Amino acid sequence: MTPILETKNLTMEFGGLTAVGKMNFHVNPGEIVALIGPNGAGKTTFFNCVTGVYKPTSGDILISPNGKTQQRINGLKPNKVTEKGLARTFQNIRLFANMTVLENVMIGRHTKLKSGLMGAIFRPRSTLEEEQKVVQDSYEILIEVGLEQYVNELAKNLPYGAQRRLEIARAMATEPALLLLDEPAAGMNPQETKELDETIIKIRDVNKISILLIEHDMSLVMSISERIFVMDYGKLIAKGTPDEIKKDPEVIKAYLGDDDA
Repeated sequence: MTPILETKNLTMEFGGLTAVGKMNFHVNPGEIVALIGPNGAGKTTFFNCVTGVYKPTSGDILISPNGKTQQRINGLKPNKVTEKGLARTFQNIRLFANMTVLENVMIGRHTKLKSGLMGAIFRPRSTLEEEQKVVQDSYEILIEVGLEQYVNELAKNLPYGAQRRLEIARAMATEPALLLLDEPAAGMNPQETKELDETIIKIRDVNKISILLIEHDMSLVMSISERIFVMDYGKLIAKGTPDEIKKDPEVIKAYLGDDDA
């Protein structure tokens, strides 16, 4: 099986600081994988390397959206990485606050549009039909994440948990092969987290999208992840199933908490 995402000895250095050190990692098609670790462990830096925000110091980032041939994406700009089939959300919500919920999702469709400048000026039938399809596709995504009732609301007026799901919906609009979620449950109450749990599983099952998430909510991580990778001080210290990670002494010491400490 060819991984959707694979990194080989991925390293990111800032001056004398190694934020990510020789990270070997992979996500298989159809998997939900979690990346966990203490604050400052290098998780978001890893995401930033994979999604083109940072160009890694060394190592390789390989993707295979079609599940066959691998492509090296080191140094590609974020928009080009998105076009290759990787989409992400961020720790801090980055919605267009004064645009409607539907408009926020429609923006995510821009990478799939074929109409160029001339189409925008002369408005031929093909452009109008394409725009209508964008509206319909975006609305269907809102239904999938349970936000259709907010379709014409401004994004800034949504409850916090709904804003988080809207960010996921906008990322889904790019039709990714891999969806990267950076602390999607941050700031959520237990009910919102439960709804998020159900949404993530539904996205994977219905759309056949692989999902990689960074998350501190261990109940969420343990309930939906098939495999978990653990980072500490920029290095990978453990990987395995949720049951294996729960019992790993290095993980208990570094992150989950040592009862004997």
